[in-house]
Amino acid sequence: MRITGGEVRGRRLESPKGMAIRPTSDRVRETIFNIIGQDLSGLNVLDLFAGTGSLGIEALSRGALHALFVDNSQESINLIRKNLTLCGYQDSSSVSKGDLRYGIPRNHLLLKEVFDLVFLDPPYGKNLIPVLLKVLTNTHVLSSGSRVIAESWKTDSLPVSFGNLEMLDTRSHGDTTITVFACEVRQDNES
Repeated sequence: MRITGGEVRGRRLESPKGMAIRPTSDRVRETIFNIIGQDLSGLNVLDLFAGTGSLGIEALSRGALHALFVDNSQESINLIRKNLTLCGYQDSSSVSKGDLRYGIPRNHLLLKEVFDLVFLDPPYGKNLIPVLLKVLTNTHVLSSGSRVIAESWKTDSLPVSFGNLEMLDTRSHGDTTITVFACEVRQDNES
């Protein structure tokens, strides 16, 4: 598993042992960044169900200002920290352990920030994406124009819109479907 673009392109990341963590493949990551763009300068990134941290690290490599990685597995937390150090991004990132299966706890530190780019790569077949989309749209963590990238089984059906999120693009790659949502923050007085 390697970083596919940006300043640390080609850097090899630590991979998980066993099947407990399913990292996003290099090809799927390349597809994601071909959709959302190569230059992510100044963006604040949230990587939920971060696994190895490869998506957030790719964003940092392509110019993102800061990335917050959240995962529930201690093995993932250790891998993320190791991979951030390998790439030299430990000062432009934060790592948080948290169980996201039921959403985001109201007092979680990520609810105190605003994000321009969010990666959702939960375990497949658990129907967790709608849960997290609901939390993201009901809190003030998405900037206007932010994008949410969700990875799911190609047979899963995701909504075309969800709150203030509108589907922009969807592409399948093998068994994985990549869905890109854009956030349109509405004013309180709009109908």
